[in-house]
Parts: sequence; structure tokens; C-alpha cells
Amino acid sequence: MALPLIEYKDASPEVRAVYDDIMQTRKTDWINNFWKVIAHDPVTLKRTWDDIKQIMAPGALDALTKELIYVAVSVTNQCPYCIASHSVSAKKKGMTDQMFAELMAVVGMANETNCMVSGYQVEIDEQFK
Repeated sequence: MALPLIEYKDASPEVRAVYDDIMQTRKTDWINNFWKVIAHDPVTLKRTWDDIKQIMAPGALDALTKELIYVAVSVTNQCPYCIASHSVSAKKKGMTDQMFAELMAVVGMANETNCMVSGYQVEIDEQFK
């Protein structure tokens, strides 16, 4: 069931506060559809935004690496929305077409071998435990 988008002008004060933080943090005047849909549950909206800010902030992994991981997981989970949005974000952080191609090769290989390991029910080597 697709819920309607909650635009800024129609948002409650608690939703507007999250929208404002998203725009300030991302240095934009635009809120994407993901946030506008989950705004139907303001608690989930705030929690998800707070978690995203924390997890995607630079740390031991740089911002581009985190976006590449997000794209890879989104491809594996077959989420076209997240693939699109995080690919754009990764490009803004420096991802080249060659990097994207290599990423897709790694994702494809990991999915292929993961399926084989699962199907064959390969026991984990002692050295890996």
C-alpha cells in the first residue's frame, strides 16, 4: 500500500523539525520521497534519521566507502529506490563509473558464491572460526 507523500507545508511541527534537520545536514532545500512517506509515523521518521546520521557519518570508514556498502546491500536486497539514491550520493562523494562497475562485479560474485555455499551447505573451516 503506497501512502501519500507528506510535503513540508502539510507536515506537523515534529515532522518539520526532522525535515529541517535533514535539509540543514545535507545542505539542501529538498526532502526526498523516502522521508516524506515514513513521516506518516513521526517516531520512526526521527529514529531513522537519527540512526542514518550516526551510521553514515565519517568514522573508521570514510563517507564514500559507507555509500558503496549501502549501494552493495541495496543491490543485493533489490531495492531500486536505495540503489538510486545512494548511487547519487556515492557519485557526489567521488564514485566513478569504473568504481561502480567494479562494485557491481564484487556484489555479483559475492551473491553467486554465497548462493553456492548456502546450497552446498559448506562447513566453515576451522581456521575461519
